[in-house]
Amino acid sequence: MTTEKQLEKDISDIVGVFTDPILVFPGGWGDTLPEWLKETITLERLVMNMRALKGEEIIGTDAEACVYLYTVSLTQPMDSDWSEIYLYIAGKVYEKHHAKESGATMPQDIRVDQLSNYQMQHLDRLKEWIYRQRVKVRQERDHADRRERKEADLAEKIALQPALFDL
Repeated sequence: MTTEKQLEKDISDIVGVFTDPILVFPGGWGDTLPEWLKETITLERLVMNMRALKGEEIIGTDAEACVYLYTVSLTQPMDSDWSEIYLYIAGKVYEKHHAKESGATMPQDIRVDQLSNYQMQHLDRLKEWIYRQRVKVRQERDHADRRERKEADLAEKIALQPALFDL
């Protein structure tokens, strides 16, 4: 990738930290997200971009995976692997970002401290998918904005161009 294209991608990723949508599972539960979790997504996206500057690949964050699985769990039953993945990621995100403020911790009877390699691969694929979807939405929005600007510029040119003939 050329330096100019890489710079453009890096800038797009930084802008995406603040403007990319929070992906939720379809079903109408996206408006129930706690505010602290939305803020956590922004913070984790910033951290992910900092890691990318050191050469790591950008993927979805733990908080984004937590939100997506949260909305899945409210919409439909999950199998045991996905339930454990959700409990693992929810506990990790909650205790890292909110437990100090709330004073609560993940109950021991549902706490998942470790995932199998199989489950971890599922989680990693989910995070990669989340990031790809974010980028796709961002690119579609950018294309629509450019098309709209182009159409507005053309309309302005036509409006300013003197009419040669009045019929």
